Amino acid sequence: MLSTNISPDVQREMLRQMLTIRRFEERASADYLAGKIYGVVHCYIGEEAVAVGVCTALERTDRIISTHRGHGHCIAKGADLNRMMAELYGRQTGYCKGKGGSMHIADFGIGMLGANGIVAGGISIITGAGLAAQMEGKGGVAVSFFGDGASNAGPFHECLNIAATWKLPMIYVCENNMYAAQTAAAKTHALPDVAGRAAGYGIPGVVVDGNDVIAVHQAANAAVDRARSGGGPTLIECKTYRWRGHTERRGQPDPRDPAERETWLSKDPIALIERQLREQSELDDVGLQTIEGEIKAALEKAVAFAEASPFPLPEQATDELFAA
Repeated sequence: MLSTNISPDVQREMLRQMLTIRRFEERASADYLAGKIYGVVHCYIGEEAVAVGVCTALERTDRIISTHRGHGHCIAKGADLNRMMAELYGRQTGYCKGKGGSMHIADFGIGMLGANGIVAGGISIITGAGLAAQMEGKGGVAVSFFGDGASNAGPFHECLNIAATWKLPMIYVCENNMYAAQTAAAKTHALPDVAGRAAGYGIPGVVVDGNDVIAVHQAANAAVDRARSGGGPTLIECKTYRWRGHTERRGQPDPRDPAERETWLSKDPIALIERQLREQSELDDVGLQTIEGEIKAALEKAVAFAEASPFPLPEQATDELFAA
């Protein structure tokens, strides 16, 4: 772990956010498997330190874009749990009025420009937001979250090239969880590090322990400072691991080595920040229980809100539809 001058209060808030993401995902998985949530759910469990570490370095007005595995980014950027849960439940009170589902949550008011079910689909959109931030001249930055699989797609290379050329205030965050769906990154990447590709565009490429929220935060802070000062984009590769399968479907094959999975589970990002706080005498069992209790209450409230909300009506299917 890197040394840090981050206050204990901020570290406790990081822990709270990471626990909120994990408990939200656990509830979403359980409710999906119980038939209460439709469509599909991609859990972010195990990767919580990336979203929280990066978003803690941002202002509310900074913009981000997410992926099909996007609940963590939404929560870390400040999304409302009630509206998130209602969207998963397909209800009118959800962020997309129940018509977007798990993979398409957006809240422009907090700078969350949306999750995206298309691999690499958000990279071009958020690069446009980076250009907008540059033209606005208010010091805003834009952050693209994407996976290791997306780093092989054309938009990744096209956008890094144009962002580097125009010195856009961009941070490209690769959440390298080692697998694109069920294909190991080692089978599809010519280089061991995605961050190594930054050299081809003349921008910094940083590899960081994606399970260490403090290390992620420090890397993000440096990239944000560079972007705000006109230095251009940075590519940050966060080495992490998703604990669950690609989706929450029952019976899906998991090609990963059980020993590999157990090794990564022992590197739990939440346990790491909790241990640091305890070593600083800034957290004890009572404090942790209080945080857990507050999160549980908030999630129960969100589920109750979702269950009490109406489904969209058939005649509302084309409302807010801009193209067909």
